[in-house]
Amino acid sequence: MQSSISTMGAALSGVAGTDLTAGASALAGNLSPAGEGGAAAPFSDLLTDAVGQVNQLESEARAAVTGLMTGNGVDVHQAMIATQKADMAFELTLAVRNKAVQAYQQVLSMQF
Repeated sequence: MQSSISTMGAALSGVAGTDLTAGASALAGNLSPAGEGGAAAPFSDLLTDAVGQVNQLESEARAAVTGLMTGNGVDVHQAMIATQKADMAFELTLAVRNKAVQAYQQVLSMQF
């Protein structure tokens, strides 16, 4: 999984002009089981951090669009990239939430 995330980050780094490989590797490192490299963070902390990062990306996108509209030196490309990053992060968060709800409903429907 880590290699596919790193490959995707390397492919996207040319588009955004930033190095996403390091962030993708760090994300994959946070998702690794506790037995591979020390104590893993609790799941609730991972979710809280992820939602915080999504909120930060959304705030950056809002600031970029506001800067573009007011003419404060924000490039159209920068605003579009920030908006797409925020959109992709939100879509991923929504997919994880839907999977968690689906798993919870499956556990509730089990008969013992």
